[in-house]
Amino acid sequence: MHEIDLSRADLNLLVLFEVVYAERHVGRAAARLNLSTSAVSHGLGRLRRMLNDPLFLKTPKGVVPTERAEALAPGIDEALRQVRSVVARAEPFDPATTRRRMVIGAPDGVSAVFLDRLMLDITRHAPGLDLGIRQLLPLAEDEVGSPWGGAFRELETRAVDIAIVPSEEGPLRFESRVLYEEDFVLVLRRDHPFLTHPTIETYCESSHLVVSHSGDPDGFVDTLLARQGLARRVALTVPNFMFACAIVGETELICAVPRRFAERFAPGGVAMAEPPLPLGDFRLTAFVPRSAMADAGLTWLLDKLAAAAPGS
Repeated sequence: MHEIDLSRADLNLLVLFEVVYAERHVGRAAARLNLSTSAVSHGLGRLRRMLNDPLFLKTPKGVVPTERAEALAPGIDEALRQVRSVVARAEPFDPATTRRRMVIGAPDGVSAVFLDRLMLDITRHAPGLDLGIRQLLPLAEDEVGSPWGGAFRELETRAVDIAIVPSEEGPLRFESRVLYEEDFVLVLRRDHPFLTHPTIETYCESSHLVVSHSGDPDGFVDTLLARQGLARRVALTVPNFMFACAIVGETELICAVPRRFAERFAPGGVAMAEPPLPLGDFRLTAFVPRSAMADAGLTWLLDKLAAAAPGS
């Protein structure tokens, strides 16, 4: 494969592309970059030769990107985000002045529980820090014998900076910190027949809702039931717990959701009930690559995350 010689390319031109693409106007782009209009025009000429495309076409109101520019824009945006992240990690971290953006990956039943406290702390101590929340959901088991192996791949590709999953097990190349303990509770309509007869038989005879990003109806509850020679009917799957809590209050469905999530976000028409079989307790654990622990900004966010966790 032919390797591009980046030593002959001015990567500052990608910043020029980013600003012109956002402004759709050479003059406004020049003002944002503190450059003259002629300097921006000259830079665009070099950029066109480097990328072998006109990139921006003149119009009476400014410029419009070509089809090639539209295709390149997401990749350039991601490349610049990564470069800025690397540079930010190399600089001393000061929460009061930082302009970094960091991403936390977690199931919605987890992130919703700590996010308000975390954002309050960030707003107070690091007002320039931007935070992204990326939804993590279980997939097929892989190298760690866990359905959460995808979370570790997200960490390795730096799609997320911190991953929070309901597992204490992880590859040795990741640092871990237990945040809080959780268990499951049932959510269902307030006049659901199960509340009158909360038996395992009534439970299995009821229709169920499972939170599944892929639409696969088999969850951990089905595994527990199968061990007792029992089964249930999963009538509906939805992609997140917030959606599940909104649905059960208007249907005959029963859904198992994290207790702390249900206590905070179950609507008024939804009741909570203890499951008729043990669904187990689990610990929510934050994972980060060991190689990233030298990043003062990341360790700062990890400490704030632990302080925002329930029970802290």
